[in-house]
Amino acid sequence: MRSVILILSLLLSACQTNVDKEELPTGARDQQREDHAVNLTHELEEIHKMGYINGFAVAICNQDGTLYQNGFGFASVSEGEAYTSTTIQNIGSVSKTFLGIALLKAQEQGMLDLDDPVNDYLTFKVVNPFHPDIPITIRQLATHTSSIIDTDHYNQFSYYLYKDAEPDDFDLTEVGETFNVYSDRIPMPDFLENLLSEEGQWYDTENYMQQEPGALYEYTNVGATLAAHALERATGISYDEYTARHILSPLAMSSSGWSLDSINLNDHTTLYTNPETPLPKYSLVTYPDGGLITSVNDLSKYLTELIKGKQGAGTLLNQESFNEIFTEQLSESHLPDRDDDNAYDDEYNSGIFMGFTPKGYIGHTGGDPGVATFMFFNPETNLGRILVINTRISSQEGAEQFYAIWNTLEKYESLFQ
Repeated sequence: MRSVILILSLLLSACQTNVDKEELPTGARDQQREDHAVNLTHELEEIHKMGYINGFAVAICNQDGTLYQNGFGFASVSEGEAYTSTTIQNIGSVSKTFLGIALLKAQEQGMLDLDDPVNDYLTFKVVNPFHPDIPITIRQLATHTSSIIDTDHYNQFSYYLYKDAEPDDFDLTEVGETFNVYSDRIPMPDFLENLLSEEGQWYDTENYMQQEPGALYEYTNVGATLAAHALERATGISYDEYTARHILSPLAMSSSGWSLDSINLNDHTTLYTNPETPLPKYSLVTYPDGGLITSVNDLSKYLTELIKGKQGAGTLLNQESFNEIFTEQLSESHLPDRDDDNAYDDEYNSGIFMGFTPKGYIGHTGGDPGVATFMFFNPETNLGRILVINTRISSQEGAEQFYAIWNTLEKYESLFQ
């Protein structure tokens, strides 16, 4: 679930374009919006013909709701099944933003405090061996400053094939992660204890930075999963149930869930390691860090809520909590190597599991086998965009197609206001 911008930025730098909005009477504006929707759809259909992404869906949102959404290409190439705005798939690390909302909701309920040591909520001890007297806090986990590192064990033991699928049944040569058989899956707390506790079978001091907790930013999926487990211990219910109760259900995200058993598999896209090679369905032991399965239709409702929350009109949290999520938590000393030029580098600064870019966008990117996702909004214009694709990006041509889609959305977004 490493932030997909790190992959894309190696392949292509994004250009940005703008189209001026004309001021017209209301009736004429409505007709013009319809015309813009037709033109945008046509342009995206042409971009799909580049052929490096099998299927994708997009949305443009503001504080009032979804202004445009559509799907393009194929959810299943072999079956000729169209990818639509209601097609569902996992969205990678964009899922972490839900964890930020969940932590602040639990803090509102008096069940935890962001500045509590995470060990207050665990049955095993998590201690940086280089700084054993400095506690790791939930806030540090939520801002990727905990000093926990993702090692090879993360890629080796986090991903599991669904049900009775076998690795030998699929071409996985281009997949960097290890897909394990479903019967070997272990509970999330056991995974974390094995990695992070001195008693764990995969424990190594290399799972921690030599810098003290709170000193440096280091993006970590394991740290995010640990925060979710702490929330489970604090609230007494599973993370998937807590987020369904306090996020998915209030926003009517009825097609979304955290496991393949909780969603309608008939609506799930096939994922592809390249345009010709399908991937098997898979799940994650560390599902809170990147395993939300959703559609662009559902995700648009969530992005609208984030925009509203930044404006002071959110419904999931009180305003103090939304302010905390959208406060840049880090200083330059935490991020000595950050990139000032990449407009969508969501690791330029961090809120509470919320990314900030050098150009002022707020949101997150996501990447997993067969998945790349962008979700950002501009707090100055209150306009946001979503792009979800079902094909791994592994070439400059693929990156060019991805950014052609993204920049075309930018070109049109203000025209739908």
